This record gives sequence, C-alpha cells and structure tokens, in this order.
Amino acid sequence: MNFENHPCFNAKAHKKFGRVHLPVAPRCNIQCKFCNRKFDCVNESRPGVTSGILTPYQAMVYLDEVFRQKKNISVVGIAGPGDPFANPEETMETLRLVREKYPEMMLCVATNGLNIAPYIDELAELKVSHITVTVNAVDPEVGAKIYSWVRYNKRVMRAEKGVEILLEKQMEAIIGLKEKGITVKVNSIIIPGINEDHIETVARKMSEMDVDILNCVPYYPNAGSSFEHLEEPSKDMIHEVREKAGKYIKQMRHCTRCRADAVGLLGEVPDAALMDKLQACEQISKEEPVKKQKGIRSRVAVASMEGVLVNQHLGEASKLLIYDKKDGTISLLEARNTPPAGGGFQRWAQLADTLSDCGTLLVSGIGENPKRVLSTTGLDIMEIEGVIDEAVRAVFEGQSLRHLIKREMKACGAGCSGTGGGCG
Repeated sequence: MNFENHPCFNAKAHKKFGRVHLPVAPRCNIQCKFCNRKFDCVNESRPGVTSGILTPYQAMVYLDEVFRQKKNISVVGIAGPGDPFANPEETMETLRLVREKYPEMMLCVATNGLNIAPYIDELAELKVSHITVTVNAVDPEVGAKIYSWVRYNKRVMRAEKGVEILLEKQMEAIIGLKEKGITVKVNSIIIPGINEDHIETVARKMSEMDVDILNCVPYYPNAGSSFEHLEEPSKDMIHEVREKAGKYIKQMRHCTRCRADAVGLLGEVPDAALMDKLQACEQISKEEPVKKQKGIRSRVAVASMEGVLVNQHLGEASKLLIYDKKDGTISLLEARNTPPAGGGFQRWAQLADTLSDCGTLLVSGIGENPKRVLSTTGLDIMEIEGVIDEAVRAVFEGQSLRHLIKREMKACGAGCSGTGGGCG
C-alpha cells in the first residue's frame, strides 16, 4: 500500500494513478446553501451528483468491473452523494467488503465530519488511510451563512444552533483522526461574499491541528440552491485565497471537484461504459443472494432450442430451462423467461436476479457483456454442446464436462439461430 499514490493528496500522482468513488451514501445530515444534489445528472462533474446509488453488495460487483477496465486505480473512496456518516451502515459495510477482497487497496472517505467520531476506531482498524473533512468556517457566525440546517442525534436544528454543533464535531473528528495516524485533508469552499476572507483563519486553525493539506475549492453555482445567484470566484480571488492560506498549511491546487461516482484519473471525462455498468448494478439484488451465501445455489439453468440439447446462445434465448435435484432425482423444474433484448448491461443484471438460485448456466455461446455481469454474481458459466440430460447430471454429480466443451470459439451471434441477435 503506497500512500504516495493517492492522486488527491499527492500532486505528483494525479496524472498516473486514478481513484474510484462508490456512491453508497445518498442521505445527508446537513443542508449547505450551495448544494443541490441531482443524483441522476450525468453531464455534471461536481460533488453531490452520481448516475446511480448502490448498496454495498452492488458496489462490489461494480468495483470488480472497474478494476477489470481500469488498471491504474490506486484508491477506493466513498464521497456521497450525501455524507458517508449519514449512511454509516452502508459506508462501513462497503469499506469492510473492499478491505476483505482487496487488502492492498488504499481506502479513503470524504465527509462533513458531523457524525464520523463513533467510527474512527474501526476506520483505523480497516486501515482507511485518508480522510477528507469539509470545513467551510471555524466561526459559527460565518458558518450560519453557509448552512440552512444541521441534523444531529435525530434532531434537526436551524443554522445558528446547528452550526455550533457541526463545528464542535468537526474539530473533535480531526483530532481523533490525527491521533489514529490517519492522513487528513480539509476542503474549504471559496464562496464569494460569504467566506473568502475567512478561509485564511480556517487555514491557521487547521495548521494548529496538524491537518496535512488544505484544498480551497472554488464554489460552483448550482441551480435550485440558495446560493444559485452567486457567481464563481474569479481566478484572482482563488489565487489570493490560496496564497494567504498557503502561509499556514500545504495547499492542494489540482482538485477537479469530483463526482460521487468519479472513476479514473482526476479530470478524466466520465466513462460512459462504466456509467452504464453502475446503472446496471442498481438493478441486481441489493444484497448477495441468501442461497449463494448458504452454499445452496444448486439449480442448473440451460439454454436450449428444443429442450433436448444444450444448443442455444444466451443472447438468443427467450427462456431458460431450470433443473433441480431432489431426493436423488434430477428433474426439469420450470422454464423462466429471460429479459427482452436491447437492455444492455441492465438486461444481464435482471437475468442475474432471475438466476439467483442457480449455480451453473449451460449455453452454447455467450457474449462478453453477459459473461462479465453474470460471473460476478457467482454463476458458473459453461459453453458446451451436448444432450441436456447428460450435461445436467454431470453438473449435479460433480463430473467433468470437458468432453462437451465447444472446441471452436465463434463470434457472438454465430452458430445460434442465425438472427445475429447476439447479446444485446
């Protein structure tokens, strides 16, 4: 685990190493006057937006695909689209799953700091190495201009009272994180007419608290927010604020205001294929199938044209035959409809749900997209040609199917019914 490879904390790393944000935290516990979180806005690159919301299990399916497509990811983070610790169960479970499956991966979280304190010990145990805390003010009077309300201990408080608690908890959080040896970055939003003259004070305070780096982030106008009438800070204002803050603490100057589902290098154009994959993952089971967890995904699904042979490409199968074994007898349980063609990744995510009680899928051919989606759910996919009874019996009895495996691999759509419908 090389901490120098974090692209947000090390300017030298951001052109070589990427990050992925897992959007598992939709709820927020404060209302910032500059924020309007549009979860479905795929054309904006800013915090608080994402093309989908995932559960921890869905996030792991998505993460596996990210790692297949992107070989330069050095850190997995959670940055909303709400606040990770307004969604502590989802956040902590996701971090546990990532640490278990990818023990060498850096873990990172971005938060407002209001509710992180109860989780600092476990964050340290999970070796979450980098935390970003957004601190826009250290004076309650300034903070009251930035926040509309704060929700703490199930109570919603208006700005004046809520901000006092927010600032208190933020300071406690930073102290607790530093005591655990966690690298801390503080984000401060430069809001013209509100706090641009106050950020130097924030920088001085963060320096006194041994914060590692300060990121002075330019405000971005958001339609529908209370501050939608404000203009972005000018380049001269940004430069001046950073120069003043830089007298006290190291500055981050390469921030790209990442989305809650950002993936790849900082500033990289959002990957349309991965956005599609993220949305497809929303459609699969919200939790790992119970049958799989208990080791009894024992049924077998078969793609067949006439019900005698394994001889159909998955992309052209309107139904799959489901076989089960009960009291030593193998029998056809039912025929299940497959989702209609044309749905892309979402089609295969839906099929994964349909086959959640099956451990094996027998087909004569399969495209890369369905293979990718279905295999991540634990389904054993075999491309064979032969008599169904023989193949299914071999699966249930743990025998080899090597003699039935297709020797000549064909392009998607070839050797099927001839329609070329393939795997769309």
